[in-house]
Amino acid sequence: MNYTGVRDIEVMVIGAGQAGLAAAFHLRRVGYRPDRDFVVLDHSPRPGGAWQFRWPTLTYDKVHGMHALPGMELTGTDPRRPSSEVIGGYFASYERAFELRVHRPVSVTAVREGVGGRLLVETSHGDYAPRAVVNATGTWDRPFWPRFPGQEAFRGRQLHSAQYEGPEAFRGARVVVVGGGTSAVQQLMEIAPVAAGTTWVTRRPPVFRAGPFGETEGRAAVALVEERVRQGLPPRSVVSVTGLPMTEAVRRARESGVLTRLPLFSRVTPTGVAWADGRTVDAEVILYATGFRAAIDHLAPLKLREPGGGIRMEGTRALRDPRIHLVGYGPSASTVGANRAGRAAVRDIRRLLAGEPSAPAAGDPGLPDSGLVSASVVSGGPA
Repeated sequence: MNYTGVRDIEVMVIGAGQAGLAAAFHLRRVGYRPDRDFVVLDHSPRPGGAWQFRWPTLTYDKVHGMHALPGMELTGTDPRRPSSEVIGGYFASYERAFELRVHRPVSVTAVREGVGGRLLVETSHGDYAPRAVVNATGTWDRPFWPRFPGQEAFRGRQLHSAQYEGPEAFRGARVVVVGGGTSAVQQLMEIAPVAAGTTWVTRRPPVFRAGPFGETEGRAAVALVEERVRQGLPPRSVVSVTGLPMTEAVRRARESGVLTRLPLFSRVTPTGVAWADGRTVDAEVILYATGFRAAIDHLAPLKLREPGGGIRMEGTRALRDPRIHLVGYGPSASTVGANRAGRAAVRDIRRLLAGEPSAPAAGDPGLPDSGLVSASVVSGGPA
């Protein structure tokens, strides 16, 4: 696909993860035709969203609450297969079944004001002039790297959890794992049996969640994330306010001492890390499981951000530009929330394109039907 001119379309969907596919499904369901009325672009090499990049030892049985895409259940899955294969295959089948015609790999470099009330979407494969944009770019492309004094002098290896490929790379090494999210816990539990030693450090004491996590708890967690978005602050992940699930594996790891947590160190030394009180830990590897930030730099020309750094929204609609809808962002950053956000965005876009006033947001589109708000976010939040 290579266009020499600017192509007019009704709706552009940027990103083909859970949120983008859900939005594309609802566009098609209400009569928009793929590649004619709407186009879906994805810069990843194959179907699967961020799941295709997950480490091979993250098997499907370790995924907490993966919620099906609208209109097609995920069934008959071998729980021992890598989640990247399971969900990648599921997304590929979904794209085929609903003929969504996702174009990949295509990178979107900028979204800016166009002419005649349209937007201009600049991409690596030509430019488009949509009347509305559904942005579903997630967070995978923006891993958050914390900064500490002395990092540049560390003699060992430093990597982010996004680069984690399994425990074998840590065999026989002393490893410091930084981060209090699910990825930190999962990767630490894999590394500990093969490493010479592990140290877990987090910015705040981790909270482990025991017992059921129902709709009431889910609504409360989403409300905390939604409030930050309402204030124009960068969103935290929904997972960061739900706590860590207390599985049997986690319980055993806590009992064995693997999940004994230390507060965050103050500096990195050439041979490890050090605290202000004089304590030191030697290490050959530092693994930063410190989460991700929203990948929305391509929207910068539209000046959607508030002074606090976030984008204020009503439902999925950006308050500074009603043509822009963000799905899988903030309160809808879960597989359940992404489905609902995709539906809500399409409903609002239809009204916009028909010249009707936008309806007030009927609650939070990220609110889960079943309370599984932690769903797809297996990478930890901030340390």
